[in-house]
Amino acid sequence: MSRITIALVAALTCFSINVRADAISGEAGLGLSYQPRDPTASRYETRPVPYFDLDWGDVSLGTDDGLTWDAFKAKGFSAGPFVNYLPGRTSNGRLQGLRDVPDMGEVGGFVQYAPADFWRVFATVGQAVGGRSGQGGVLGRVAGEVGYPLAGGVIGSSSLTAHFADARQTQTYFGVSADESQASGIPRYTAGGGLQSVALAQNFEFSLAPRWSLLTSASWIHLTGSAADSRIVKAVGATSQGQAQMAMAYKFD
Repeated sequence: MSRITIALVAALTCFSINVRADAISGEAGLGLSYQPRDPTASRYETRPVPYFDLDWGDVSLGTDDGLTWDAFKAKGFSAGPFVNYLPGRTSNGRLQGLRDVPDMGEVGGFVQYAPADFWRVFATVGQAVGGRSGQGGVLGRVAGEVGYPLAGGVIGSSSLTAHFADARQTQTYFGVSADESQASGIPRYTAGGGLQSVALAQNFEFSLAPRWSLLTSASWIHLTGSAADSRIVKAVGATSQGQAQMAMAYKFD
């Protein structure tokens, strides 16, 4: 377990210290993900991943959203702070010669409109923390998600997300310095900020038993702007990427 993950769990404990254990609701489990090894998709890998969709009163822990606190709630609107996890990059294989990027945390705020349980629109702005010199920056998301019942008790949901980043954050994963260019053979590249990618996800939840479910997810990610123009992407990566996940989850009441 990474230090960032441990910090998230510790923060969650601090947030929920005054909440009764029987107030926990939602789902938690473990699964597998087949996904790009890094944001440039230099190669793919299969890795175990935790699954969380839990609520403790106004505190929530989600696989995608991280740890959030609804500090303000009114008529479907909510807003507050969040802490999330940003995976790093080990620069070996096709990325040999580039700098490693450590696992980082993201700290920021969100605003959401969710008048019903089955749909929501939201936006986040966060600052990456814990990176090395020159790494990390400002990130943002704007997204919409809708859920719907299907035949046989299957629940589906679809989401569309736009990811933004400033020049420093984009440079962290997509830029190539002069030293890195000499060591890797990839041409030098200075990345800029703006829209970094759009992602479309399709999810299904299959009920297996009163408290157990099988969850599946397939995502299509398309790099845009400065990220898509990166010399790393052109040399060893891909602008259009895919991701598939499957998890077994236990439901808490």
